[in-house]
Amino acid sequence: MKTLTALSLASLIGLGLGLGAGLAHARDVHPDEAQRLRDAGTIQPFEQLNATALARHPGSTISDTELEEKYGKYLYQVDLRDPQGLEWDLELDAVSGQVLKDHQDT
Repeated sequence: MKTLTALSLASLIGLGLGLGAGLAHARDVHPDEAQRLRDAGTIQPFEQLNATALARHPGSTISDTELEEKYGKYLYQVDLRDPQGLEWDLELDAVSGQVLKDHQDT
């Protein structure tokens, strides 16, 4: 009986840890919600966020963008390709426009 109780307890703890880890994942913001956030002034216009990202790597082109909510913050992710063909991943705070991450994609 002790073995069964220990296994059940271990399963519950594992389930709890799994659920907790799942809560930390980012949530993709649907385009309709993103539009409402922009129109309400909650986040900056996407054109402005894109311009901020492009200013970090002049001559680059945007290959992908994504708006996420993570830990209660709106994050705008931008993938760039520079004139030399290098790829860059940028993450901006969608509310302030501050660049949070800027690194070369490997």
